[in-house]
Amino acid sequence: MIEGRVKRISGPIIRASGLGGAGLFDVVEVGEKRIIGEVVRLEGDEAVIQVYEDDTGLMIGARAASTGRPLSVLLGPGLIGTIYDGIQRPLEVLFRRSGAFMTPGERGEPLDTAKNWRFVPDGDLAARLARGEKIRAKAGLVLGTVKETESITCRIMVPPGVRGGDIASLAGEGSCTVNSVIAKTDGGEDIPLAQWWPVRIPRPVARRLSPEMPLVTGERVIDLFFPLSKGGTAAIPGGFGTGKTMTQHAIAKWCDADVIIYIGCGERGNEMTDVLTDFPRLTDPRTGRSLMERTILIANTSNMPVAAREVSIYTGVTLAEFYRDMGFHVAIMADSTSRWAEALRELSGRMEEMPAEEGFPAYLPTRLAEFYERAGRVSALSGLEGSVTIIGAVSPPGGDFSEPVTQHSKRFIRCFWALDRDLANARHYPAISWIDSYSEYAGEVKSWWERVNPRWDAVRRQSLDLLKREQRLAEIVRLVGPDALPDDQRLILLTSDIIKNGFLQQNSFDEVDMYCVPAKQVMLLELIMEFHERARTCVKLGAPLSKITGLEFALEGKTLPVREGLSRIKSVVKNGELSGLDDYGRDMRRGLEELERSYRARETL
Repeated sequence: MIEGRVKRISGPIIRASGLGGAGLFDVVEVGEKRIIGEVVRLEGDEAVIQVYEDDTGLMIGARAASTGRPLSVLLGPGLIGTIYDGIQRPLEVLFRRSGAFMTPGERGEPLDTAKNWRFVPDGDLAARLARGEKIRAKAGLVLGTVKETESITCRIMVPPGVRGGDIASLAGEGSCTVNSVIAKTDGGEDIPLAQWWPVRIPRPVARRLSPEMPLVTGERVIDLFFPLSKGGTAAIPGGFGTGKTMTQHAIAKWCDADVIIYIGCGERGNEMTDVLTDFPRLTDPRTGRSLMERTILIANTSNMPVAAREVSIYTGVTLAEFYRDMGFHVAIMADSTSRWAEALRELSGRMEEMPAEEGFPAYLPTRLAEFYERAGRVSALSGLEGSVTIIGAVSPPGGDFSEPVTQHSKRFIRCFWALDRDLANARHYPAISWIDSYSEYAGEVKSWWERVNPRWDAVRRQSLDLLKREQRLAEIVRLVGPDALPDDQRLILLTSDIIKNGFLQQNSFDEVDMYCVPAKQVMLLELIMEFHERARTCVKLGAPLSKITGLEFALEGKTLPVREGLSRIKSVVKNGELSGLDDYGRDMRRGLEELERSYRARETL
């Protein structure tokens, strides 16, 4: 252990002399309370340390001791369902010990060391060892399993960085703790149930795979218009009150990821409180059990030390890589990367670095890239396929998307869900703008979606084109009103309105429409676009638009105008009863065909 003395204190940044022999990013304990910090710069005999706790009362000359290892997290069974701070201290345990505000220097075991887990060795591996076979202790080798929750089975593997040799012994089936040794190598190396890993170093993989599988969220505007791949990266920028957190909550509940990691990075305490109180009560729609049985929460609210924000996203992505290596698909919700960038800005200012645009450090793009590049769909060292998907919320001041965090994020993400203030004010949720948003994964997930419905790409392109035409017409309507437009252009306005209200808008409190299966998504949009094409044919034959909007069809035992019916059918037809869409489409088709025939007959006369 290398010891030094505090030389200068500037908020969360401390300079200490005598630590020249420490390593970059080594953990340092500072002062009598042993508050935790990390070496972020070395200058000769001095080290610049950023501390992750309140350093009020710390004095010049206080002891600063390097532990000789980088900031690491403990990876093993027991992570799921736990609430941590940015450096993996269990908040529930510390709350019982010190109350609402954590005492500086407080320690807590990342995993419950007293809890017994039932370890089941890999049957094939155990049989081969019993026959006397030599089995190389290579990284990724599955040694056995532990049932972590009803939803998650934790695979215990040989960790990366093992020094080599053959497996000398393997523990039998039985109870053990996270500190128990479950295997030994002939080189004398112990492999425990839980293992440490540095948060700033990505875990190695065998190879990266193409992101061709969509992350199905059940949100139509995302899945069909701006899809995200498993292993992809997305940003949700939006001003205050536009629904960033709400959208991430919906994705966390409904997406088809195996594990959810929610990082509350610098957000207000009430937002994180909603997560902490709501998630344990939510039911996982796939298993019928608590959503917390596949969720890890990392809480770093705005009243906690600012430096802890900087490391919290690295902690979150390291936990995600651990489950990815077991063959799970993991989704990270980072809320928000703007608050993380603000922490970088404050720390950079304290270290007297030259500021770049809007005071952010010049290395902001590099740090964003380091974070987002840890996403991906991979073949792990174990041979299993897993993925880490990163969805980062961005909180641009005043909703200004030209600010640095939003612009730099766009360089490293391939899916951009821009939240619109006007849509949010109109209570249109999700308030994702169909004009400003984009997805570069549409081409890669096309083959998957076309197995669901071959017309996925066609109806998607047609509807997006229609909405763009409607935007241009809206400017004319504001000047002269809709009645001044010809019927073919008014039909564009009508269909666009149906798409907005009957397809893009989704009610999280609607038992039927809160989640929409992929097949229903395409059928709904296909129905609306078929209405538009057939209605356009009738208009060309001379039918007034009032005749088309006056058509009525049966829905839920009632006869409704076609416009209202197309807007409400999403909340009537359940996910498992899609024949109702076919029935409605058949009636609509018959009515429009009759109208078309009557005007064709007039044309021949």
